[in-house]
Amino acid sequence: MDSSTIYVREKGNLRRVSGIVLAQPQPVSSCRRTNPFVLRKEHFIFTYNAEGSLRYTTKSLFDITLLFVVDNIQHVDSLVGFPEQIGDRLFSAAEENRVFQNVDSCSKALQLFSDAYGAMVLESLCLRNRCPLLHEKMDAIKTFHSLKSLDLFGCRLGDNHEIFPHLTTSSLSSLTELSIGDNSLSDAGIQRLTTPIRIMKKGLNCLKMLDVSYNPLTEKALRYLTCLPKLEKLDGSATGLKLGSKLKTAMWDLLGLVYSEKPLDTFDHSRCKTEGWAEQVINQWETNASQVPKQKKIDESRTSALRFFGRHKFIRQMLNAAPQTPESDEETRKEMLHFYRPDASRHQPDRHLPCQNEKKRPRHTEKCSSSHQDPPAKRLTSSTLTAEDMELLNSY
Repeated sequence: MDSSTIYVREKGNLRRVSGIVLAQPQPVSSCRRTNPFVLRKEHFIFTYNAEGSLRYTTKSLFDITLLFVVDNIQHVDSLVGFPEQIGDRLFSAAEENRVFQNVDSCSKALQLFSDAYGAMVLESLCLRNRCPLLHEKMDAIKTFHSLKSLDLFGCRLGDNHEIFPHLTTSSLSSLTELSIGDNSLSDAGIQRLTTPIRIMKKGLNCLKMLDVSYNPLTEKALRYLTCLPKLEKLDGSATGLKLGSKLKTAMWDLLGLVYSEKPLDTFDHSRCKTEGWAEQVINQWETNASQVPKQKKIDESRTSALRFFGRHKFIRQMLNAAPQTPESDEETRKEMLHFYRPDASRHQPDRHLPCQNEKKRPRHTEKCSSSHQDPPAKRLTSSTLTAEDMELLNSY
């Protein structure tokens, strides 16, 4: 490592490799003992025996090699084919070496692991009410290609967020659960999100659960969701959708979903969590982000402003007041609008029930009998591909 020339032996031949600058070992200093973030470069492990005497042992060649690869992770082309046990140890070593906290190497390193190990790196990602974290680590979050569950509830996405094109790419083809509630999404936002799917017939092919609650949506948005072939559960609570026969009929005709009298456990936030090797990396990102603002100075300036306007006591009570919550469980159930795909062999739509015993009009028997079959196929959405859709497609 003292020389800039590197030789590699492959298939019995020795060749010279140029253009690679390896990481140089840091000089040993006394501050190494007090700084926990500086990784040891010595190849020895110091311990104490039962008598309290200091002893040391050499590190294994495997551990030394891991450390060398982590220090030069920017030169690794691919980890595809390496056993997952090696990948796990290498990821842990990179985490200890703070590779994922470095802005320059974070995205490339995560991309390297995601391409090789997929869902093992991160299978479920919960960014609920973590808007600053999403915007700060957007490039790194896009490297997680094998997510099955993604929670973006309360991330202030709006109708034109840059993450929308990423959600409909092949990199998230394995996504089965998506929560985009409380993001100020309108019908136009749902239209923009689903435009690539409706036009190119690609994206979110495996999506089974969708949460769009607490967004100003209307029944018009349901037409844009017909492009999701495997959608089984939908949460439309606290939106512009009003529970009634019209809504139930539209849900059944467009999506093949029926209203659930009881709240579905699928939309319970307690079951949403971040899972995978990168779980601690996500937590570390959030910890570092929370330490940036100087909360003490912010509180002092806020207190001075309140005293200046002479409303300190009143506004302090308002700031410390608990958020508004439903008065009872019954009121909570009334706000819930959960829909699910029923078992086709057992479910019968309510709007066809009157014709079960129909005898006076035999010419309608065919319509009546067809009502007991599978849910109607989703309507073709070619009529919804307007000039606005084409304009959105061109923007991608």
